[in-house]
Amino acid sequence: MIVKEEFLSKLRRYFVLNLYEVKIWTALLSRGVATAGELSDIANVPRSRSYDVLESLERKGFVIMKLGKPIKYIAVAPTEVLERVKKNLHEDAQERVKRLEQLKTTEVLQELTTLHTQGVELVEPTELSGSLRGRHNLYSHLELAIRNAQNSVTIMTTAQGFMRKVEGLKPVFEKLKKKGVKIRIAAPITKESKSAVQEVSKVAEVRHTDEGARFCIVDGKELVFMVLDDKDVHPTYDVGIWVNTPFFANALESMFNTTWKTMKSTSAK
Repeated sequence: MIVKEEFLSKLRRYFVLNLYEVKIWTALLSRGVATAGELSDIANVPRSRSYDVLESLERKGFVIMKLGKPIKYIAVAPTEVLERVKKNLHEDAQERVKRLEQLKTTEVLQELTTLHTQGVELVEPTELSGSLRGRHNLYSHLELAIRNAQNSVTIMTTAQGFMRKVEGLKPVFEKLKKKGVKIRIAAPITKESKSAVQEVSKVAEVRHTDEGARFCIVDGKELVFMVLDDKDVHPTYDVGIWVNTPFFANALESMFNTTWKTMKSTSAK
């Protein structure tokens, strides 16, 4: 049986299997029913491992052990396997989330927080900076920085960036609004983004600008800025810089405040 490596790699990602498991499973699918020895030969998996692999696949719901001698295995229909994997992943995710929620009330989190606090106190302010690669990482760190805001969040972004932020960060903005945090967003407002303006207008003040920049200032001290135009870069290769620098962040926010006064409110656009 010849199965392309690319196909096997996809199956491993989709069904959360190791290499031997995916080889044995596809071998069994090609035969329908087979012994461990037969599958070992077809899949080119060591015979000593094939029994353990089949036992693992049986637990995960990919195969059924047929009664009788010699012991044979029957392949479960892929559509049924898909549903079983979805159910298992969902249950596993719920269990992990439950354990993490319980962690909030334990001494473990308190100890971790203490370690972090003590560590940050030892760090020079100039060292509180980092490079962020990939838009997913950028937005994860941006959300973290914004979530901890106490007074203000100032954002300048692109037209597409504005819609992404409304979609991904609106729940965070709503929580900040309840805390009394002032949120201002400057971005090019287009026909495509008008609905996003309506969505976020209750929790943030949005104004139109033709200027091109991508940055976020939190409480006048923490700054996240993107170094590339999102129109010219694939999300995977997007790059940002995070710095904890009240000196520079305050200066940038002062310049933003001057420009903010000249920007058109979204109601006038």
